[in-house]
Amino acid sequence: MKLAIVNGPNNNFYGIRNKGQYGNQLYEDLMQELVAYGESLGFEVRYFQSNGEGPLIDYFQSLYREAEEDGQEICMILNPGAFTHYSYALMDALESVHELVPAIECHMSNIHKRDEFRHKSVTACECLGQIAGFGKNSYKLAMHAFKLRMESQA
Repeated sequence: MKLAIVNGPNNNFYGIRNKGQYGNQLYEDLMQELVAYGESLGFEVRYFQSNGEGPLIDYFQSLYREAEEDGQEICMILNPGAFTHYSYALMDALESVHELVPAIECHMSNIHKRDEFRHKSVTACECLGQIAGFGKNSYKLAMHAFKLRMESQA
């Protein structure tokens, strides 16, 4: 089963930006850890990051086309970063691809304990669910959720 980890703006600055919130582990090191972890669960894992909405939408659509060609879903763990709170373009793109690219929204921090504007997600409604507040384990919990979903569909 294929799984894509997709990160939005500023997430490539893990280990640099706001270490108290996101930890000291650099983005690339975290992604390599998550790839290995996902593979241990039986996933073929890749990752993508962009600071722009357009490239994220293009990536969602490329996953959809790939899944359509393969005849198999591609699971997506999505951390939209700040786009979580206002990107109707990402919400629409998620709605367009969710049939073949189901997503789980993921946040390292607990967005509900932060600034008031962060409490609302406009993208979560087009995802299977949302996991927030467990640091890098938020990504790992999302992987487990997809594995359980896959097992229940077998």
